[in-house]
Amino acid sequence: QVQLVESGGGLVQAGGSLRLSCAASGNFFSINVMGWYRQAPGKQRELVARISSGGSSNYADSVKGRFTISRDNAKNTVYLQMNSLKPEDTAVYYCNCNARIRDLVGPLYDYWGQGTQVTVSS
Repeated sequence: QVQLVESGGGLVQAGGSLRLSCAASGNFFSINVMGWYRQAPGKQRELVARISSGGSSNYADSVKGRFTISRDNAKNTVYLQMNSLKPEDTAVYYCNCNARIRDLVGPLYDYWGQGTQVTVSS
């Protein structure tokens, strides 16, 4: 099993920056993709950014050029640096990963963090 613990959310003015962190712990063989999703009130959860264990990343169009995802494989931690924040970035941000629990050829399982609130004031 994998536990994901997020930190770094908060209240910031438009144009400001925040850095989210998410650390994975538990009993697992390896973590494959790690990523961040967000859900605003009344909207569906959407992908913000994700990154593979090899460092390949992709972003939602709405955050390209403003957000940067990175990870430290030795610490099983993923980060999201958010710059030039806009009020429309306000949402609960969820960390996500998929992991192999037993060995290299076993199935991938999906895990979610509890979420951290990001509020951008205008």
